[in-house]
Amino acid sequence: VEDNVIEGINNNGFGTFTLVQAAIELDVENFTLISTDKAVRPTNVMGASKRIAELICQAYAKEAFKTKLAMVRFGNVLGSSGSVIPLFQKQIEAGGPVTITHTEITRYFMTISEAAELVLQASAMTKSGDVFVLDMGEPVKIADLAVEMIKLEGLKPYFIDQPDEVSHETGHIPICITGLRSGEKLYEELLIGNNSVNTIHSQIFKANEDFLNSKDLNFYLDSLKEAEHSNNVEKLKSILKDSIHGFTPEKEIMDIIQIQNN
Repeated sequence: VEDNVIEGINNNGFGTFTLVQAAIELDVENFTLISTDKAVRPTNVMGASKRIAELICQAYAKEAFKTKLAMVRFGNVLGSSGSVIPLFQKQIEAGGPVTITHTEITRYFMTISEAAELVLQASAMTKSGDVFVLDMGEPVKIADLAVEMIKLEGLKPYFIDQPDEVSHETGHIPICITGLRSGEKLYEELLIGNNSVNTIHSQIFKANEDFLNSKDLNFYLDSLKEAEHSNNVEKLKSILKDSIHGFTPEKEIMDIIQIQNN
């Protein structure tokens, strides 16, 4: 998405907008947006586009419609498309290296069955406009996960900085540190603010998040559409920054780090 900004906003933002309108028009009883922890203070366009999707649902939920709109926000699902587990497994079977972007990077995980069950239960309890957050447990350090997966195969892991540093005298499977990808965080968050309340389910919480009214939302959506039509990616990112609380594009993060280092 970071390399295809306009399509990312079209898919996650305007795609959600179209579906919400269709659901309301057809008096669909429940509409549930599957969101992500990357929507919280996003540093990349994927996270920002998902937060836009949340803002669309939140704004329309405040109108008097039959359709109940809910959002469920959670982290990584084990074994799903893009999950590190099958990727690591393939890399181990190939003899390595297993690639991780940073030794300190952490992520939340839950199984497909857990996520599916909790999403359905959250959808059933919504009163419209609710942002639900799933209890993901403690975050897992990706480096530790890679080490444990290698050890479970009866093999010895070892760390390298470059792919050509492979040494079979050191261990069986090398773990290579590749560096953070564009817009990637060391850790993810599930709440924008610090306000969450319990629900009747012990693993489902409700977040009290800020939202845009429909007038302000439509202004930003029109502005995003104009930026897309002119193929102005920088303008589009600027609009996202104005409309999304805490959105800090990667370039600004690097500028802050550079200033601190100086």
